[in-house]
Amino acid sequence: MNNILRPLALTALLIVATLSTSHAWWDKAWTARQSVTLDTGASGFTMTDPAGTSVVLLRLHQGNFDFAAVRPDGSDLRIVAADDKTVLPHQVEKFDSLVNEAFVWVQVPDIQPGTQTKVWLYSANASEAIEPGGDPKATYDDDTILVYHFTGSAIPTDATKNANNAASGGTLSEGSLIASGMRLLGNTAIKIPASETLKREAGAPFTFSAWLKPTSVEGEAIFLSWEDGANRLRLGLSEGVPFVEIRDASGTKRTAAGEPLAASIWKHIVVVGTNASTTLYINGEEYGKVDVPIPALATEASLGSDPEGKVGVVGELDEVQISKIARGAGWVEFAYISQAGNDATTKLVALGEPEGGSGPGGGGAAKALEHVFLFGDIANNMMFDGWIAVVICVFMLIAAGIVAVQKYIDLGKIEKGNKEFQTLWRGVASDLTSMDLDDPKADKSFGGKVSKKGLRLLADSPLYYIYHVGSEEICHRLGRGKNKGQGLSSRSIQAIRAALDAALVHEQHRLSKNLVYLTVSIAGGPYVGLLGTVVGVMITFAIIAKSGQVEVNSIAPGIASALLATTVGLLVAIPALFAYSFLNTRIKSVLGEMQVFIDEFVSKIAEFYPPPGEAALPVPIRQVRSPEEAARQAEAERGENLSERRSS
Repeated sequence: MNNILRPLALTALLIVATLSTSHAWWDKAWTARQSVTLDTGASGFTMTDPAGTSVVLLRLHQGNFDFAAVRPDGSDLRIVAADDKTVLPHQVEKFDSLVNEAFVWVQVPDIQPGTQTKVWLYSANASEAIEPGGDPKATYDDDTILVYHFTGSAIPTDATKNANNAASGGTLSEGSLIASGMRLLGNTAIKIPASETLKREAGAPFTFSAWLKPTSVEGEAIFLSWEDGANRLRLGLSEGVPFVEIRDASGTKRTAAGEPLAASIWKHIVVVGTNASTTLYINGEEYGKVDVPIPALATEASLGSDPEGKVGVVGELDEVQISKIARGAGWVEFAYISQAGNDATTKLVALGEPEGGSGPGGGGAAKALEHVFLFGDIANNMMFDGWIAVVICVFMLIAAGIVAVQKYIDLGKIEKGNKEFQTLWRGVASDLTSMDLDDPKADKSFGGKVSKKGLRLLADSPLYYIYHVGSEEICHRLGRGKNKGQGLSSRSIQAIRAALDAALVHEQHRLSKNLVYLTVSIAGGPYVGLLGTVVGVMITFAIIAKSGQVEVNSIAPGIASALLATTVGLLVAIPALFAYSFLNTRIKSVLGEMQVFIDEFVSKIAEFYPPPGEAALPVPIRQVRSPEEAARQAEAERGENLSERRSS
């Protein structure tokens, strides 16, 4: 028995330990987290060489990260190792909660091939005293001596602790491969001053990496030039073919020509120097090699062009990095894949589903309110013309809302009044001759059978109104008292029907009154909003054309605010459409009920008021005619009856 229980107990302990580990939480002050998995195995992006300690780029966007639960500057972000204890150094290159985009660099130690390395991205700390975590400059190891993100300033600043800041700069390019980059104009020479950390002895290990997008591949162009007397290191393009050129006391050597680069496509270019050779990598793969080491260099270097600014590259430059060691092939491949932002990147760096999320703004509630908060940010960028369209739409929405509510209340009263009338009508319909034609007040109150409350209900009933019109017409033709039993001719019955149809038209107009405000909102709301959007887009593009800045950050706010006008127009039209359909259906139901009552009332008249000496008349067949025609016929009939009475 013990032999059976012992394995079961061990299994249970392992399950409990696994669950407790997977649900461990680094710090309860952070209420949201999600996993980041670096998969170098078969299920991710397969690698064969170790990358070692590397800096990984996390691309955060609305599809994989909850920006509403994080501070606007991302200061409450923390990256913790899989043990939920070790805080990893990270650096935020860009965090924009308006467009929901962020680029975060995090140092991950010892990345090996064929493994899954998991870290945790924590966020949502409600503390007022929260500060950016750790030392951002510690994100890069001691072997990294220079990193340019090209963020914030036209003169590049070093993101490492070595402070190898540039002495000159160029023009920043927003919306580059990774946040912003540097625009190269062919004469852009970014000067990197000499320093002790940059100084290289002959044959010392060296790694240079950068992302380059040339827009022109004609002729020869230099984008790294480092000269110290007779020694020189150059990296450039010759008719689109990348090359590394080294000059020392033994002469000048250049890597053999390979496939040229296509224009306007980002390429990851890495140069790795050892004590025996210098290797050029393009997009993580070896492209060329020369069997000489990099010579001694201790002077100023130039990025983007030669020192004189004569033979530079035309295009864009991003993420320049220099190391004092020779990085391995695994590191080069990992750097390319993790930063490229393509399908391979999503396989290598995968963000899991958020856990928790009850930080600032209430977590779950904050996630639900994320889009609502965004509308406030978008509205802040709306132009004057857009606000005009929004104000017009708001007025239409208010008018439509008032009409819809009033009609809903009126129809409720009408239905209650009709119900009360139908109850009373059943007592009269069995013998229409019981109506007291000598007393109009008794006729209106059904012989005094209706209470004051009932009369208040009947006041809103169209059926009662039609019944009252019909009873008045009968009294008009039969007279009161002595002529009560003389009966009605078929012509008189047709005239009464015409009067009832005219009353129907009157009630139809009353029921449909002010519905035009709903139809105007349905038809006009989207068009007014669309007009605001079109004008806003036109102005946005005009501003872009005038400034010459074509970046996502300059276009997105204007387009988003312009589209807000159309959104408001639809928010006016859609509820108005639903309200109109609902109210119109109820109005049609009331009108149908009135038409049925008219047919029944006329039938009862023909049955109970036949002319003297005649049997009960058959029910007149209702002709297919409009209520307007019936009203005209009723007026004509009244005129004929008046002529007959005058002649008699």
